[in-house]
Amino acid sequence: MSIQATRAYAQNHDEICNTIMSMPWNTTLVQGHMGIGKSTLLEMLADEKKYPTFYFDCTTADLGDIMIPKINHLEGVDFVSFAINEMLGLHKDEPVIIMLDELGKANPAVKKGLTRFMLERQIGNYKLHPDSILFATTNLTDEGVGDMFESHQCDRLNMVEMRKPTFEEWLLYGINKGLDANILGFAKEFPQIFDDFRDVKRPDDNPYIFHPQAVGREKFVTPRGLEKASNVLKVRDKLSDNSLMSNLVGTIGERASMDLMSFVKLADQMPKRDDIIKDPKTAKVPDSASAVCMVVFNALATMDKDYINPWMTYLDRLDKEAQGMFANGVRDGKYNKQSLVMTNKKFTEWAMKNNHMFASDIK
Repeated sequence: MSIQATRAYAQNHDEICNTIMSMPWNTTLVQGHMGIGKSTLLEMLADEKKYPTFYFDCTTADLGDIMIPKINHLEGVDFVSFAINEMLGLHKDEPVIIMLDELGKANPAVKKGLTRFMLERQIGNYKLHPDSILFATTNLTDEGVGDMFESHQCDRLNMVEMRKPTFEEWLLYGINKGLDANILGFAKEFPQIFDDFRDVKRPDDNPYIFHPQAVGREKFVTPRGLEKASNVLKVRDKLSDNSLMSNLVGTIGERASMDLMSFVKLADQMPKRDDIIKDPKTAKVPDSASAVCMVVFNALATMDKDYINPWMTYLDRLDKEAQGMFANGVRDGKYNKQSLVMTNKKFTEWAMKNNHMFASDIK
């Protein structure tokens, strides 16, 4: 049976995490597109709850990976009991977090057993601690990659959809993760890479993303792919041009790689971070607006106590649009270097001089 969470109420990454934490007793199945970060929910929940974590890959599991029988002998009587897989966390007498990844791709017997586990929170005589968190993930059925459930299984699950991030959400994530500035600039220039294929009538209308009807499109852009492409770009000095392109194509697809390389070529126009630190008053200011954009993204991503003062001097030499872009990045409450920047004397002086950029923060 094809399952479909109500798309109109799809949640973002943070909302899904809060849903799972707020209702640990619920049988939550998180549906979502490939490569949008469903698997990172385990890490997020662990950061919040500080519980031991257990990851169970459903795609290759069989019944023996859940529990296996063992023969016992007591007072002349043989009987069978079951040993549980430690990766399900049932052997722990404390709260744990368990993620059943790709439950929709499990074979029918395993899917049946684990769905019952989610509902009853126990297998055999092994029970989860009452404060434990148990959830599962799966891809959208519409993607056509084998994620199917029976009707009675659907009835036992609280099915919610995790939507793809918006460009703004992903940009902040990329800045906080220190992704390569070329990737950030590329994403800003081509926000359609975050589109939902269900909003695209024909595959060729958006050649960057996965579409179940696209013939021969084996690689495409996903948030996970963008992060991998960033890692490739960070070692591009060690790769030949052909090798660089080959690795990018194998990560985000040919069309996206060709457009991304146009941003890589802008790198020559960008000042090096060390040049700005050494002499912010003479460091190169790019002519290209796209290159200036990448300079700002790179500053936000690599900001530290040694960079903030020279950067604020350099920032005054950029146009107002670039300065506004920097202000918007700093203002975001989830920016992980916000305290470092906002407590800096030079930033405070600059913000007072440009208080119109922060007008919406004033209540």
